Amino acid sequence: MPAQQQDRHWGELGVALLLAGLLSVAWTVQGWTNLSALRLPDTDDVVRLQQIRDWLGGQAFGYLAQHRLGAQPGLEMHWSRLPDLVPGALIALLSPLVGAHAAELTAVILWPALLFAAALMLVAGIARTLGTSGPLAALVAALAYPATTLFMPGRIDHHGLQMVLLLVVARTAIGRGTLVAGAAAGIASAASLVIGIETAPLLAVGGAAIVVRWALDGREGQARLAGYAVALVLALAAASALLRTSGWNWPGCDGFTAELWRAAQLAALAPLALVAFGFAAESSKARGIAVLVAASVAIVGALALSPGCLRPYRQVDPLLARLWLANVAEAQPLFGAPLAHAIGYAGSMLVGIAAAGWAWRGTREGRWLVLLALQLAALGLALIQLRGAYAGALFAAPALAALITAARAKGLIALLPAWLVSAGLLYPLAADALAPPAAIGPATASCSGPAALAHLAALAPGTLMAPIDMGAWTLAATPHRVVAAPYHRNTAGNLAMYRFFLGPTGNAQAIARQWHVDYVALCPGDFAELGAQAGNPARLSGALAAGRPPAWLRPISAPGEAPALFAVARQ
Repeated sequence: MPAQQQDRHWGELGVALLLAGLLSVAWTVQGWTNLSALRLPDTDDVVRLQQIRDWLGGQAFGYLAQHRLGAQPGLEMHWSRLPDLVPGALIALLSPLVGAHAAELTAVILWPALLFAAALMLVAGIARTLGTSGPLAALVAALAYPATTLFMPGRIDHHGLQMVLLLVVARTAIGRGTLVAGAAAGIASAASLVIGIETAPLLAVGGAAIVVRWALDGREGQARLAGYAVALVLALAAASALLRTSGWNWPGCDGFTAELWRAAQLAALAPLALVAFGFAAESSKARGIAVLVAASVAIVGALALSPGCLRPYRQVDPLLARLWLANVAEAQPLFGAPLAHAIGYAGSMLVGIAAAGWAWRGTREGRWLVLLALQLAALGLALIQLRGAYAGALFAAPALAALITAARAKGLIALLPAWLVSAGLLYPLAADALAPPAAIGPATASCSGPAALAHLAALAPGTLMAPIDMGAWTLAATPHRVVAAPYHRNTAGNLAMYRFFLGPTGNAQAIARQWHVDYVALCPGDFAELGAQAGNPARLSGALAAGRPPAWLRPISAPGEAPALFAVARQ
């Protein structure tokens, strides 16, 4: 590596570490009350922490059932053990030195910060490859809402790790065609598929870009594609042996199951075949025809082997899809989300797409087209599910850095608006000003807070019937078993919960008996998305909200306390 390039590399690393460190410290101080009690930002984070605890407590590496969730003997989760490795190692190493609580607290703060630094470093590298300022792109990425929310202290779930892996693929697709870079992209793609399917469409676009550049670039593209194809095939094969879970034969494509692996492994053979063909192919036309043939065979074959991968959540009950999934914020389509939510999520992504198009028009450099393709893929994903905006915001940073650099040369009048449209944190603020969110009362906000969970944990271990999100907090903070939690495989438990609260009181008692429920919890505002139906006094939810519990539910919380807790009377 030339000395000047090496200096830039170390400079970008320093900026990434500085930005990630400063913001992580600021976020930690801001959220210390919840963090110090291990009340993490999202339900997935707390259940991930509980999964790590179970593993360190003796649960088998490949056994990912959550044994206190749903029907006995527990729910087979669709997750992977891969995201548990680093935080689990930190906890295991630190616990003998500082105790379990301090070790867990350190891990949930340090791991997202490390991922944040890695993401900023990769964004800077992409920007440098595109001929713009790496440190400036890292700064823009550090402000890139909503992606930044994935790296806040406590965010130990898999989404931040998947963003880093996706950026590895993007950097390879955009950058120089080396064997090592290709291998890094292949391993990153396989690892991301092992973790979850959320980024699969974007990984496919990144892989397609590597293949297209092979068809156009010749020898340089051959080295990159060879590294990518061989590493992808070998990494998927290794993962099927080392990282398969107890849910490997689950009849679906919602995680790293046999069905997903078959489709991915077959698709991975296509670039491997192209590499072999590339040693003989001398023209771009021949390589282009080979790409069309290989892609067609791979797509048809993968869908024939694993048709369920077209609808990975096809097994979700229609009632749950309507009452629950339709109200999950990041699972909503862009145009179906509330206006403020849509603006906040999509602002950086949309401006970044415009900036990348402008940069390509000015340079006619093919690398910008690769970035633009990834951005448009993220937008397409966001049109189906808002979570696509996470990647879209990060992909926007290099293009926005180029925009700021060009504006700087034109003076302050151009520079100020360039920064305003590039600062992603401003979009949710502007959106809230346009459409202020509904206020959350103190009782509702405290339902999953440290004090409420401590009260629940003090009760004798039993089975809790509570709305979906409360189940996740309860799993991590108490010894109780929960009937419902926000996981799509928990069909029986989640249906039972909705029928319990939204059905007649008599039916609720029968459901409580069937599920051996000991406690019932309800927060003000629960089921508010259902409107007046939830408050109907003929339903149990309405009766409890009105302060008229049936005789078989004995209040065990003080009046006005949140959540309202009841003990089920045994008959």
